[in-house]
Amino acid sequence: MSPTTQSLADAASADGPAQQHATTRQLELIMGLLDQVVGGLMGGGAGASSPMGGVLSSLLGGGGQMGGSTGQMLGGAGGIGGLVSQFEQAGLGHVAQSWVGNSPNQPVSPQQLQSVFGENQVQGMASQAGMAPQDFLSQLSQHLPNAVHGMTPDGEVPNQETSI
Repeated sequence: MSPTTQSLADAASADGPAQQHATTRQLELIMGLLDQVVGGLMGGGAGASSPMGGVLSSLLGGGGQMGGSTGQMLGGAGGIGGLVSQFEQAGLGHVAQSWVGNSPNQPVSPQQLQSVFGENQVQGMASQAGMAPQDFLSQLSQHLPNAVHGMTPDGEVPNQETSI
C-alpha cells in the first residue's frame, strides 16, 4: 500500500479495525483504478507518478505528487464533488454529471475546460504536467470524463471519507 493510500485510510477510518480494513481496501481499489486510467494519459504505465497523472489525481481528490498545489489553485474545492461544482459554476454541470452517472459520458472540449478552470489554473496545471497549456487541455479533455466515470462506479460522487 502506498503511503498516500495508508494515510488516507488512517484518516478516513476512525471507527475501528474492521472499518479501517474495509476503507483501506476500497482506497487501494480506487487508487489502482486511477493508476490504470492515468497510465493511459502518458501512453501506459506512467500512472499517478507522472506529472500529468499527479495533476489528474489531484483534480479527482487524490494526493498525488502535486495534490496540494493543484488543490490550492482550484480554490480548495476538493475531489470529484469540487470538480463537479466547478463545472456547475461554469454552466457545464450537465457534462460533469454525465461522467458521474451511469449514462454515456458527454465529451468536453479543451475550450470548455479552459472556461471551467480559467487561464491561471490551466497555466499552473499545464506547468506542473510539463506541457503546453493547449496540449494539456487536449489531453485532459480526452481522459477526464473516463477518469471521473471510473471513480464513480455507483453513479454517485463519493463523500470525503471514501474519496481518494
